[in-house]
Amino acid sequence: MRFCIQVVKQASVDIEGRTVSSIGPGMLVLLGVGKEDDEAVADKMIAKLLKMRIFSDPDGKTNLSLGDIEGELLLVSQFTLYADLRHGNRPSFTNSMGPARAEELYNYVADKIRPQVKKLGLGEFGADMQVSLINDGPFTVILDSADI
Repeated sequence: MRFCIQVVKQASVDIEGRTVSSIGPGMLVLLGVGKEDDEAVADKMIAKLLKMRIFSDPDGKTNLSLGDIEGELLLVSQFTLYADLRHGNRPSFTNSMGPARAEELYNYVADKIRPQVKKLGLGEFGADMQVSLINDGPFTVILDSADI
């Protein structure tokens, strides 16, 4: 499982010209599900995500978590986080989880995060989404389950 985490001042998801979700200060998380992932992997990723100290304290040091700042979170599915370009210029997605199971895990992650954050916004799994954000920093972190 991979999370691309961006600290944002605000973020939103539009589908067919209509805003389906938006958040204020917090984080935008693009979530990619690998073919070997399961709920145990998701639980580890969620725990790490919510404990990450990537927000500035009053002294300007990245020392605060999402909960510490009462921030919001926008979760968007992004199977292309598993793009493999080792063999040519056209990405392969053979390491991505199939859509049915990936959607189950996406929903699992959302359900686990929801009670732990001030506000959870969601994209729509499998939809053609336009994601807008105002980065804060910019501050972007890649979290890969292979590394935790």
